Amino acid sequence: MSVRKERQEAIRRIIRTEKVRNQEELSRRLEAVGFPATQATLSRDIKQLKIARVHDGNDTYVYQSTDAARSVTDLEFSGNLAVIKTRPGYAGAIASDIDREAPREILATVAGDDTILLIPREGYSRESISSAIARFIRVNND
Repeated sequence: MSVRKERQEAIRRIIRTEKVRNQEELSRRLEAVGFPATQATLSRDIKQLKIARVHDGNDTYVYQSTDAARSVTDLEFSGNLAVIKTRPGYAGAIASDIDREAPREILATVAGDDTILLIPREGYSRESISSAIARFIRVNND
């Protein structure tokens, strides 16, 4: 594997597992795992990987892969449960991200291949649930 591909894979891992707010933070984390990079290289990688800064629901912006966000095709509520429809193969990864970050509004998720059952905690409105998961998903009705 080339150094560029290894570095880009490290970037994907970092933004999947950590809250990275800017290129400086990303650069420090990359260097810590053995991939020092210039600002120009980092900017190019971010563009190639389709990474964007998105609102995290807590008054800050963090890097997130826009490919994962676009993989959600529908969000629908039934009673106090929510169902998230994704492109085939994406549900597990998105549910894992939601569970790992565990917004206070979310109790748990159950994922299949293209569907996530989202179980919210008691006392939260649909709007607050939608806001809590907004950094993980962006519904794409294309």
